[in-house]
Amino acid sequence: MTILGLHHITLICSNAQRTLDFYTRVLGLRLVKKTVNFDDPGSYHLYFGDEIGRPGTAITFFEWPGAAPGYPGIGGTHHFALQVADYTGLLQWKRRLADLGLPVEGPLDRNYFKSIYFRDPDGTILEIATRDPGWAVDEPPEQLGSQYCPPPPQMVIDNRDEARIAAEAWPDPALSISSNMALSFGMHHITAIGSDIQRTHAYFGELLGLRLVKRTSNFDDPASAHWYWSVDEHRPGLGGTFRATITYFERHPDRERRANLGAGQTHHFALAVADEDSQLEWRQKLVWAGLPVSPVMDRVYFKSIYTRDPDGHIVELATLGPGFTVDEDPKDLGRSLRLPPWLEAQRSAIEGHLEPVTTPEWVTP
Repeated sequence: MTILGLHHITLICSNAQRTLDFYTRVLGLRLVKKTVNFDDPGSYHLYFGDEIGRPGTAITFFEWPGAAPGYPGIGGTHHFALQVADYTGLLQWKRRLADLGLPVEGPLDRNYFKSIYFRDPDGTILEIATRDPGWAVDEPPEQLGSQYCPPPPQMVIDNRDEARIAAEAWPDPALSISSNMALSFGMHHITAIGSDIQRTHAYFGELLGLRLVKRTSNFDDPASAHWYWSVDEHRPGLGGTFRATITYFERHPDRERRANLGAGQTHHFALAVADEDSQLEWRQKLVWAGLPVSPVMDRVYFKSIYTRDPDGHIVELATLGPGFTVDEDPKDLGRSLRLPPWLEAQRSAIEGHLEPVTTPEWVTP
């Protein structure tokens, strides 16, 4: 009974076509499933990922048409990060996004990786991060997470040097997404906000069994704790697998508002479990711990249970399978509206309520 890593993150968008265009045309992800919110079938649920939407690469959106912007805070997610192979690819992303008119922050040195930040059309904060050098850069692999590792003072200073940061740029336009820019490695990490880092560790580290791999501070706010939990690996992500990292900023409730759900904010994130038997064991463990847990929900492409972290953020435990090819051939993923069997009788009404969207052809980076 083990948490295998990240499964997916689900966010809220206000316009399905605009979101589809951004994540496919700008970021080069594939739309792997066009369906509806099973709990609210009058609205889209879009899934993006690698060529088949493997766990850990899946980024999904509920469309709430015309939804007001939300904002991050305690009990919510601050941002999520996608992996790029190396620093060259990161600089090429900076050039590509800037040439498309998107404000880009960075590259910034986070000691364990380098990254850039930008926003999607609804204001979601996205990060693209390198996979190296990893967690063992400032403590031995066997001692990861055992001690406080402060941000290097010179690194904090360098990250405020706007002239130096601006000079770190790729000289040529990145009109297309090259193979070394491909974001097919999936998510690098998800960063949420909690009010008590020790209580958060009791949840992710002690109850869910993730390994605490780093105790540090927020590089942009050194007075705020920033801890990382992962699946016993020495660097963030394993390239092509679903393992990745959860991190939390600790913020005091007197100085940080609670998250407000709306466009641009995370609805929930999901951790991967092997199968339905493991999921039921986890459900029983969560019940015994006194946490509210949903019944098992059939999401067709996986089975899910939902609970909450100590600050109220929705956390899902989702099975690996059967996956997005259960109702479509791999070459046809995302092309047509797929409905669960129990909604097929309502297809005409559902399709009549949805604003049609156009899916571009997916090109392998």
